[in-house]
Parts: sequence; C-alpha cells; structure tokens
Amino acid sequence: MSAKCLRLKLRRPQCLALNHYSATHNPSPSYVLGKGLCEIATMSVQVLAAEMAEVELKDVPSKELTPESHLTTKADDKEIVESEPKAVATSASTPTMEPIVKTGDPSPGFLIPNTKMPQASAMKRTDPQQNGGEAFVNRDGTVAEAPRLKKIQFADQKQEFNKRPTKIGRRSLSRSISQSSTDSYGSAASYTDSSDDETSPRDKQQKNSKGNGDFCIKNIKQADFGRREIEIAEQEMPALMALRKRAQGEKPLAGAKVVGCTHITAQTAVLMETLSALGAQCRWAACNIYSTQNEVAAALAEGGFSVFAWKGESEDDFWWCIDRCVNLEGWQPNMILDDGGDLTHWIYKKYPNMFKKIKGIVEESVTGVHRLYQLSKAGKLCVPAMNVNDSVTKQKFDNLYCCRESILDGLKRTTDVMFGGKQVVVCGYGEVGKGCCAALKAMGSIVYVTEIDPICALQACMDGFRLVKLNEVIRQVDIVITCTGNKNVVVREYLDRMKNGCIVCNMGHSNTEIDVASLRTPELTWERVRSQVDHVIWPDGKRIVLLAEGRLLNLSCSTVPTFVLSITATTQALALIELYNAPEGRYKQDVYLLPKKMDEYVASLHLPTFDAHLTELSDEQAKYLGLNKNGPFKPNYYRY
Repeated sequence: MSAKCLRLKLRRPQCLALNHYSATHNPSPSYVLGKGLCEIATMSVQVLAAEMAEVELKDVPSKELTPESHLTTKADDKEIVESEPKAVATSASTPTMEPIVKTGDPSPGFLIPNTKMPQASAMKRTDPQQNGGEAFVNRDGTVAEAPRLKKIQFADQKQEFNKRPTKIGRRSLSRSISQSSTDSYGSAASYTDSSDDETSPRDKQQKNSKGNGDFCIKNIKQADFGRREIEIAEQEMPALMALRKRAQGEKPLAGAKVVGCTHITAQTAVLMETLSALGAQCRWAACNIYSTQNEVAAALAEGGFSVFAWKGESEDDFWWCIDRCVNLEGWQPNMILDDGGDLTHWIYKKYPNMFKKIKGIVEESVTGVHRLYQLSKAGKLCVPAMNVNDSVTKQKFDNLYCCRESILDGLKRTTDVMFGGKQVVVCGYGEVGKGCCAALKAMGSIVYVTEIDPICALQACMDGFRLVKLNEVIRQVDIVITCTGNKNVVVREYLDRMKNGCIVCNMGHSNTEIDVASLRTPELTWERVRSQVDHVIWPDGKRIVLLAEGRLLNLSCSTVPTFVLSITATTQALALIELYNAPEGRYKQDVYLLPKKMDEYVASLHLPTFDAHLTELSDEQAKYLGLNKNGPFKPNYYRY
C-alpha cells in the first residue's frame, strides 16, 4: 500500500467521523474541529516520514473519531488527568508530547506535538490489543507505546462537556440550561414577590444575624438585595448624604426616639439611617399596605432597625404594625414622623398619655396636614407640628416633578396602555394634578380637568386643558385619575357609567377618593389580572380596570424618582432637628410651616449635582432689595 493511499485512508474516516459527530451532537464545534485537525496533521506527517524511509505498513486500521474521544473524562474530580507512559521497548527515538494551551482558545483540551519530530523509522499505529492505544514502530522493529495525551479539564467544563448528551437531545438540553440561567437571574429580579410564601409574617419567628428579633417583615433573607437597593438610592440622595456627613459629629438628634409611619422604600431607608447617624433611635411602620419594598425592610431589620411592615398587609395587619411600633415596654417616643396622619391618630386614640413626652410631629402629606389643622382648630393638638407638605421644596418638587414622571411609570407597568389619543380626566389641578396633566399631554393624550378652586381652574385653562365636570365626560374617557386628597370623588354612580375597559386609579395619598367599598357587592365580580391590577366585572360583561384597589398608584405599582425624594427626606430630617432642638416656647401647640431659610438650604444642597453656580448679591444690590446677602430671598407669602 502506498503512502498516498494510506494518507487518504487515514484522512477520510477522520473527516467523515468529524462531520457526523458535529452534525449530531456538536457540544463544542471548535473543540472537535481543533482536535480532529490536530490528529490528522500528526498522522500525515508520520505517514510522509514512512514514505521517505520506504517502510510499508500493512493492515493499519483507521481510527474513527467517536463522541467519547472528544469529551474530557472526569477522574476523581481532578482538573488535570494524566497517565504516565509505559515503555514497551525502550528507544531514544520515542517522541515527547507537551500540552499547549492558547489564551482564548475555547477548548484547550487537545495537545500539539513539540518541535522535536520523531525519527523517520518511528511509525505510528493503533494496537487493537491495547484498547485503541497508540504506539510507534522503530527502525529495528521494536514497538514503543507513545505517551498518552494529557487532557486538561476545567471546572466549568465538568458539568457541560464531561457527559455525552442523552436521549433528551440538544433542544431539551439547551432548554434546561436556559431555564437554569433564567432561574438564577429571576431569583434576583423577583425578590419583591410575596406570592412565594403565604404565611403571614405575624406567624413567623425571625431574627437577624445578631440575634435581634424586634421586627416583623416578610423575609429577613432578602436583606442583601435590600442593601443593594439602599446603596443605589444613596447615590441619588446627595443632600441627605451631605447632611449625614456634616452633622454626624454633632449628633443633633442624640436622645431622640423617633417613631415613623411612612412608605418603606430604599429612599426612606436612607432617611432612617441618616437619622440614626445623627443620634436618633427609630421604630418604623408603613403608611400604605402596598408600598413597602420587602427587601428594603429586611435590610433595615438586619441593620438593627425595628421595622414592622410588608407588602400586601391587610387592614388588621396595618394597625397591628403601627401598634407594635408604639407599644413597647420601656421605650416611649418623643418625636413623630408621619405620612397621612394614621400614626398620630392611633396614638391619640390608644395612647394619649404619650403626648406628654412628645416634642413634636412632622407631617408630609395633604391628608395628614388636614387632620392636624382639624385637631388644632378643635383645640386637641397638644404638641407643635411641622407642615412639611406645604413647604416649597415638597410642593414644587415632590408633588409636581415626581408625579409628572411616576404617573406614566405606574400606568405603563400595570396596564401597558398606549397614551397617544387616549381621553383622560384628571380630578384636581393642584401640584400633583399639574404634574400628571403635563406628562399625559406630552404623550399625546386628550386631557380633561375637574377642579373646585377657581384659581387652579384658571391655571388649567391657561395651560390648555378643558375644564369639565366629571359627569360630563365619564362615559367617554379611557382613564380616570384622582389627585384631590378628598373623599368620594369617584362614586358608584360614576363607576356604573364608565365605558368598558376604563382604567381607574388614584394619585392622592388616601384611598378614600375612589369609592372602592361600593364595588364589593354580590352582583359584581372581581378578577385579579396581575399584581395590583383588578378587573371589576358588571353583570352585562362590562369591566373596569382598578389599580392598587384605589390606593396611591405610583408607590403601590411602581417607584418614584429618588432624587426628588431626597429633597423631601432632607426637609423632614431638618424639621425633626428643628423641633427637637427648639427651646421651650418657640413653638406653640399649633401647625407651622418650615422656615423659608431652611427651604433654601435644602435646595442649595442639591445644586452641586447639576454643577450649578448661584449668583451672589453685591452689598449694594442687597441693600437696594432690603435683603440679607445669605437669604432668605423671598417673603413667606411668596408663591413660587
């Protein structure tokens, strides 16, 4: 047999086996191709050497590639599996083999012979008696076993490539791998989902890593996720971080025992940790049953805060959590930070004697401020209260700019609605209503406004919106949004007259604006579509889409811009510091606005984020305007 025939005989089976294996299994095409070509090249060199030496080799069986020959084998979980060569007959011409691994090679498991070529008399053959082992025939007729190839095995290849695909086939295997990848990422993405555990947190006994169990949350194991959320929020809350850094040494809240009832989000967590850094002790509950971020509550509990909140509380759970915050033996609050007035109301109702040691209340919502003014008017407000809601930094930034962005976010996440061409009615044209209308108009919606105040109504008309009564458009609109802070704005009569598929939601703090209770009757069917989205179905088949059961849309169904919340949270922190450190007699038992100078200070802390540079008054200009060069620059009656 000539060397040319032998070469063809060796190459063809290799290629056929290679093509067959790649087409059917193909676990790593580059690996198979590299190994196959390497072996073919090695055999061709050896056959050419035989031709030169005129040595004829008979009955050389061709060694076909098998799937197993290209898959690394696992041996005792060692990364490098090696078998020492056994000499059948010693010869100086036995070739040596060295592993060569190229950087970036996707499958470095094959070997390339070193630069020392075998002697011309050394012929390679396959010995069937040695289970396919390779040997070299020397010039004198002796046979030497070649060193077995070193197979380099990597840890990440063990599971994927060590085993030949079974009967499940490539498609099933790839599906299982993709599913496991999805699961690994999905676990991080779904940590706020409360459907995985129906056990009430009130029935659980949980402790953090330090053994502290003075909290009640969904799952303490989510603390790591929550910590990452808080760290992200810190980057967008420059004023709070600056306040923490500047006042940390002075500890202006040393001795303060703050009980809070707000939305428990990553932004609130930054506020709580800032208060703690300034010396305060904090106990916290949620002001909304749907707005709590479970992972953030877990991170706070892990950090030592007494937090009582989880997403999806019942009404009974809501009041139970507030009571657990307040009613602790040996601990009594001396400051209240409230959002909505529920905490203040509960203490008045259950523990009125606590107000003897409470120095003040800080309230940030329209509803809560309204309750405080009612108490003050009735002569029942026995401590000073700070109205943060009507401070300029809260009104103009949190209410206007925040809602301008979050209204679209909440609606998109829950309904995937297209805004262009939709008819929308916004009830109320205060700062929240202004933000909502501006956003919807920019998206191409046809926006109507309802309003009771002629000044706000005139503003709506001047901004290009049509002022209507709700009953005039209720049959034709596609979306109804309430943001008045009032009660019974959308009653059952209006709900009955709405068109099929109408979306109903609330952007005010309280859940009293939409008469949801009137929808819980036997003739109406409630169908949960997704989290915070319900279809309420009438007997004739008409249905409306109710979001968050009439509660605050943006914090129940989405999130709000962190930077804007930094402004509000900094205002709250300064209000607490002011009330706690104020000398006795400065504030009476009444409701106060934040001093203008403090509003300006909060705004100035956020300007460096935009690389903004304030212009300074000259002495002559300050004298002309009758102002202090350092402010305040506007009188208290000024409307921004």
